[in-house]
Amino acid sequence: MAQPKHTQAHLSRSVPKHQSEFFKQRTRNSMEYYMGAKLLEVGVNPKNTIYRWSSQIKGDQEIITISAYWGESRQKLDSENS
Repeated sequence: MAQPKHTQAHLSRSVPKHQSEFFKQRTRNSMEYYMGAKLLEVGVNPKNTIYRWSSQIKGDQEIITISAYWGESRQKLDSENS
């Protein structure tokens, strides 16, 4: 039986909640670069991908998450936003 194709990916990193915005932005930039490289590895064009960011505070940490959507997941997001 064939496994369903993945059409989304998520990557999270923890940073100290009180860290400077410069450091947090640098973390987001490196996460986006890493996500793009991983997508290329599995044959997904990062330019055909929608990215969404989320942030959650847990204690003294901020959990930053990048989510990438392509294929069916991207189409679903596009239809929800139109």
